[in-house]
Amino acid sequence: MENKKLNKKYVIIIAAVAATGGFLFGFDAGVISGAVNFLQDPKGWGLSDSQIEWVTTGVLLGAIIGAGASGRITDILGRKKVILAAAVIFCGGALYTGMAPDFVSLFIGRLLLGVAVGTASFTVPLYLSEISPTKMRGALVFLNQLMIAIGGKVSYLSDFLIANDADPYCWRWMFLVGFFPAVFMLVGMFFLPETPRWLISKGFEERGRAILKKVEEPGLIEESIRKIKGDIAIANESASYKEIFKPWLRNPLIIAVGIMFFQQVSGINTVIYYSPKIFKMAGIQSNTMTIVPSLITAFFVLFAIILSIFLIDKVGRRKIFFIGMSGMIVSLFGTGLAFYLGSNLGGNLKYIALVTILLYNSFFAFSLGPLGWLLISEMFPLKVRGVGMSIGSLSNWFFNAVVAFTFLKLVNAFSTAGAFWIYTGFSVAAIIWGYYFIPETKGVTLEEIEDHWRAGKLPKHLKQKATES
Repeated sequence: MENKKLNKKYVIIIAAVAATGGFLFGFDAGVISGAVNFLQDPKGWGLSDSQIEWVTTGVLLGAIIGAGASGRITDILGRKKVILAAAVIFCGGALYTGMAPDFVSLFIGRLLLGVAVGTASFTVPLYLSEISPTKMRGALVFLNQLMIAIGGKVSYLSDFLIANDADPYCWRWMFLVGFFPAVFMLVGMFFLPETPRWLISKGFEERGRAILKKVEEPGLIEESIRKIKGDIAIANESASYKEIFKPWLRNPLIIAVGIMFFQQVSGINTVIYYSPKIFKMAGIQSNTMTIVPSLITAFFVLFAIILSIFLIDKVGRRKIFFIGMSGMIVSLFGTGLAFYLGSNLGGNLKYIALVTILLYNSFFAFSLGPLGWLLISEMFPLKVRGVGMSIGSLSNWFFNAVVAFTFLKLVNAFSTAGAFWIYTGFSVAAIIWGYYFIPETKGVTLEEIEDHWRAGKLPKHLKQKATES
């Protein structure tokens, strides 16, 4: 009994250290939000809208590089070494952005942070899934997703506490704060083991077995080793990128890319990255106070995420999708209408914008946000699952970068109201697309999903097929 308690504590320590990568993912993606208005302050650097878009998008461009390269590198060097490398880049990127002497240096620092974010987004959940005991795997992998959300919210709080209207260069400390959790992750990972799966895949079975004895229940060790060897055998026969373009896999590929496309073109990350700037447009003059709405919204978003987790396997994917998208459409249209009528609303504009943007964020966190990552993990047969999820993930980063880089351009070309109405239009298109392409996978096994695609059936008929069988 004492040994089991010790193992559980050891596993929790491993998860807490490794999941810091998820925290830094969320923190470095969200920290720019509070810095934007200070970077554009005429008394400081006075960056233009175009320069702000480059600084914001730098993390996303780096993430594309990191996510694209990390898969092969982790197989060669191991999960632990790649996470350590990401921690080093997180440390260096935080220092470089915080002490950047000019715009170009700031962009390069953000690009470096993006490489670390993209690497962590792939490697940390992989590490957690392979190091976790069988009975705790789901909870510990979910911990990473929760830490991403917490990291984003902490970045808002940190920005608010550091923000000082009298100091246009206070943004430096907003970036520098990220150095401290990165050091914690770097130091902590030195003391953590490599995953048993990677060790066994490289022929170090005894070392892998020794680690399993520390993290797995004694009665499950041999079963775990057999499963690892079976997974490795399947991985050695894994498909190339060509196979995923076969006709019978066309629908899952459309779903993986399409769900990520609509997840981003609904405009969610413009609200995350540019929220203080949006509220400055709504009439809040203080750079510090423009961060407050993000803090308020953060509590509702966390509640929406938790609610979705409880309901997703009870209500079903399609219902969650349509409920969430309907709420997003109404909220986005309402935000656009508020800005369109801004001169008539006067001081009330900022309060109406807060309510509509809060609702939009919450409906997204309840539906399209978690659904995107869930569906790409369910759509593909085991042989092409790694390739399919990689395409879905890279699509997410790519569309994210495009939307982040064009938001201020849309505002300048069509007004703030026009930008939100464009996102409303894309959300309406998402509902139409979703009617045909969002499958109901609640209670359907991965094998049944594969059989459905092989039979050439439509995505919207997936649940009917499972029920009939």
